[in-house]
Amino acid sequence: MAGQLRIGVAATLVIAVLGAPAGLLWTTVAPRTTYVIAGGKALLGDPESQTLIAADGWFAVLTALAGLLCGVVAYLVAGRLREIGLIAALGAGGTAAGLVAWWVGSLIGRSSFQHQLRTARDGTTVKNALDLHAVGVVIAWPLIALVVFGLLEALDVARRESRGRTAAGYAGDGGAGQPDQVGGGQFDLEAAPPSGDVDRREP
Repeated sequence: MAGQLRIGVAATLVIAVLGAPAGLLWTTVAPRTTYVIAGGKALLGDPESQTLIAADGWFAVLTALAGLLCGVVAYLVAGRLREIGLIAALGAGGTAAGLVAWWVGSLIGRSSFQHQLRTARDGTTVKNALDLHAVGVVIAWPLIALVVFGLLEALDVARRESRGRTAAGYAGDGGAGQPDQVGGGQFDLEAAPPSGDVDRREP
């Protein structure tokens, strides 16, 4: 249990740290929403804009890919380490990584937006920092990681069982034309007496 705990804690920390570069990548590829300053408030520059949905979608895609990679790596090293600690790390570390990615991504550009909101004239267009509106996408990272790990383990078990059945089938096959064996000797029926009962008494 101590070894599993150490592996789980270490793997959780490693996965959680990966949330920071994931958040930075999110700010690079996801579109930002444009706002118009009016009376010290930020109004959507285009109510028809889909950038808010796109930001959530990009976050889900990036964190799902990260979860896939984590699941594959955990499966590859599971043969040398204890699986229980790795499975716990995929769940806890993946959740922490998703939260870290959200936090880091929402920090980039926030202070600049707040400054412009206080100082810019009405009608000025500004871009706000990214944020999540569908908060449920945070679980994409741990969910995909666990699903991938479980699928790979299931495929591995099925492959081993298939090989075992094949090997057992070859070992149990008898050659064509070989006599049936009973107790290690040839199966030979003793001829019944031509007449009379079992004690061979005359009728």
